[in-house]
Amino acid sequence: MARMTLLDIAKANGCDKVVGLIDETTKAYPEVRDGQARTIKGINFKTLIRTALPTVGYRNANEGTAATKGTYANRLVECFIMNPRIEADKAVADAYEDGAQAWLALEGEGVLQAAFGTLAKQFYYGATTAGGDSKGGPGLIDSLDTTNMVVDAGGTTADTCSSVWAVKYGGTYVQWVYGLNGQLMLSDPREETIYDTNNNPLDGYVQSMLARPGVQCGNRTCVGRIKKLTADSGKGLTDALIGSLLAKFPAGIVPDVLLMTKRSQEQLRASRTATNATGAPAPIPTDAFGIPIGVTDGILNTEALTL
Repeated sequence: MARMTLLDIAKANGCDKVVGLIDETTKAYPEVRDGQARTIKGINFKTLIRTALPTVGYRNANEGTAATKGTYANRLVECFIMNPRIEADKAVADAYEDGAQAWLALEGEGVLQAAFGTLAKQFYYGATTAGGDSKGGPGLIDSLDTTNMVVDAGGTTADTCSSVWAVKYGGTYVQWVYGLNGQLMLSDPREETIYDTNNNPLDGYVQSMLARPGVQCGNRTCVGRIKKLTADSGKGLTDALIGSLLAKFPAGIVPDVLLMTKRSQEQLRASRTATNATGAPAPIPTDAFGIPIGVTDGILNTEALTL
């Protein structure tokens, strides 16, 4: 299904300076590159979440029925300031063989790569979990139904855990929200006085990008997680674990993607080698049960056992 993404928003807003950089720098972060995105005029909005359905049953003839209703909650979705800044020594940039603009583009790609890496980690770990940024917004971990939507792989080695996330994208499910009409501007280079590590001044070129990203999780049944995946024997990713996770989703909600690290992807491949008919090495998996696999650097292999 076609979905609006961050790249689409940048193109629609005519941000020519960042479109190519986004296209190149988000390849390691499929949750940023391919995740559904929308824009809002301001920096936050309230969304109505249904937390329980009404109770509906039969009745006997000449017997009344008690009134019933669903339960709802308002949830605030907020966008937070991301403002990476690029500084370059003017003398160094001007001396670059392809010119100062090419040097700044090179620097810009590095800064945006780091910025999207921060976005990707925030997508999972939020502001209060190791791996996220305390000045950013909530992530999937904050909306996860830990009672009903988690499978425990049983790893026991501290700080070597990883997770696999099953995510359903959509306007009432999971999506990125970009504030101020999707503001995503890379400023024109400007000459300023910048300072070295000893606070000594020098002439430099400065650019900055401003965005206001946030994450919306529309309900508790659109996200699932396999936790405590480690390198311990028998505690890596398998199709059986993925099947158990998918079984936790309600009928009618099928995740759009399974997001995982390269380590988890290799564990899944190795598990398939051991069970195939010929014993030949299985190919690198690109899907499980028909659901695409997205390999990301945004998920850590160093999660705590308590997460």
